Amino acid sequence: MFSLFSAYPTFMIFLGVAIAMVITMVLMPAWIRFLKTSHIGQQVRADGPQSHLVKQGTPTMGGVIMLIAVIVFTLLASVGAPTAELWLLLGATVATGILGLIDDASKVAHERSLGLTPKAKLIGQFLIAAVFVLVAVNLLGIKPTVEIPFVATLDLGVLTTVVPVGDGIAIPWLYLIFANILLVGMCNAVNLTDGLDGLAAGTVMIVMAAIAFRAGVLEPALFAGALAGACIGFLWFNSHPADIFMGDTGSLALGMALGCLAVVTKTEFVVIIIGGLFVAEALSVMIQVFYYKKTKKRIFLMAPLHHHFEKKGWSETKVVVRFWIVSGMLAACGFVLYFATTLGA
Repeated sequence: MFSLFSAYPTFMIFLGVAIAMVITMVLMPAWIRFLKTSHIGQQVRADGPQSHLVKQGTPTMGGVIMLIAVIVFTLLASVGAPTAELWLLLGATVATGILGLIDDASKVAHERSLGLTPKAKLIGQFLIAAVFVLVAVNLLGIKPTVEIPFVATLDLGVLTTVVPVGDGIAIPWLYLIFANILLVGMCNAVNLTDGLDGLAAGTVMIVMAAIAFRAGVLEPALFAGALAGACIGFLWFNSHPADIFMGDTGSLALGMALGCLAVVTKTEFVVIIIGGLFVAEALSVMIQVFYYKKTKKRIFLMAPLHHHFEKKGWSETKVVVRFWIVSGMLAACGFVLYFATTLGA
């Protein structure tokens, strides 16, 4: 990477935020007009809050422009000396975005709130996650370990098979399974969080900002900064009442990017705290489904969690802002935990 990026890392992170934000804000109006002209809009779930029915037909797939912004910045950041870290992070994010785009297109084509089958989406996500982890371990030299602050560093590369391809491909099975669950879990957790205007974009922005300034490695920090910038630019159009939704194109890609950044920066455990709001949203769905199957009763008025508070009478804006605050608190806790661990080491 050329010297300006390595000489002024903090400045370049802010520049990444600014570039991605500006690109998103400049391109989004034309994309919204195209979607409206093409009658490509969101299909609202029939069993959701009645207040959401007015969102039927709102343009979706805003994640396409967010991904373009991140791609452009990655190309700029790689001028002169392309870096494997950036390209690998970008590859996994874009691949998942394409999977989400297929899902969004299916929803629009069939005029329903469900696109690809859950099985098809999970298979695609697991394949992308597995390829990412294997390349990260074998090409980038990422250690198959999980660092638990103040406790220990767990070596999950003990059960490793080496496939004789070229110089050999190491397959750390325990770490591969753990990382796949983490990446696919984050992917779907962010997707579940994307249910209110500005909720997913705002919380991902906060989490990516925290990762950008704790990464310790320039390339992941730049990538996280670009994602945060794209979210800021998108929020201009996604704030209530939203002019456009990011769709699965954006939410699945952002979730996968978060998991991949955790692997590259060795924050697989801390990211569960930093992204704790996403974890809570996903858990609320799993708990609701499990409890209902056992008792035919519901713990939450509606899942995911943000809909529960809507059902309790909170306005959509109040839910979003309060969830942003909670996300900020969790990101700060994870940030402090990391540095406390580093200083104590």
